[in-house]
Amino acid sequence: MSRAGNVFEVLVDPEAALALKMGEEVPVSRILVYEEVYRDSKKGIRANMGELTKAFGTSDVREIALRIVKEGDLQITSEQRRRLIEEKKKQIIDFLSKNAIDPRTNTPIPPQRLELALDEAGVSIDPFVEAKKQVPRILEKLRNVLPIKVGVGVFLIRVPPDAQPAVQRHLRPLGRLLKEEWGQDGWWRCELEAPAGLLSDLVELVNKYTGGRGDVKPGGVVK
Repeated sequence: MSRAGNVFEVLVDPEAALALKMGEEVPVSRILVYEEVYRDSKKGIRANMGELTKAFGTSDVREIALRIVKEGDLQITSEQRRRLIEEKKKQIIDFLSKNAIDPRTNTPIPPQRLELALDEAGVSIDPFVEAKKQVPRILEKLRNVLPIKVGVGVFLIRVPPDAQPAVQRHLRPLGRLLKEEWGQDGWWRCELEAPAGLLSDLVELVNKYTGGRGDVKPGGVVK
């Protein structure tokens, strides 16, 4: 992890670190091979307390290690990468098979055809990004080799001001913000154009960052 002009490293158990990276609760004792933060682990050069405090605001090795694993670059094994990409690929194909159609016939596209098209288009899949967040980018690539259209809806979203930065940040990868405004009540409102199948995901996202105080309503379908 690069921070304050330096690179910091920790040596980890690959499976435990990956589980934490993917959102599971894992004790730090299972993750760390050594309770040390390094400037260069291959040479055995440890970061000193001053460097850690300057970069992280603390010298607590366990706290820093968790942040490095969660926020930094995890060097996973080739087998882990292959497994993650296959899992994400299946999720993407499942989403598209339920939400996409061939506009020439207005019929669903079989999963097998979608899988072939992903390979033919040379689509790259990020193992660490949620499958549905990758769909807009992947659709652009797929259209080069396959007539495809995803039903698009407009969603009306309202959240309190303290949750607005996080909600807006997570909405942007999912679609296109058509309109944003602050209401007289101080709450943020927006209209999001996104795949129609994302309604339940948007409700879950808004509830997560607003503690159930936000609203998501379907605003119509874009033809």
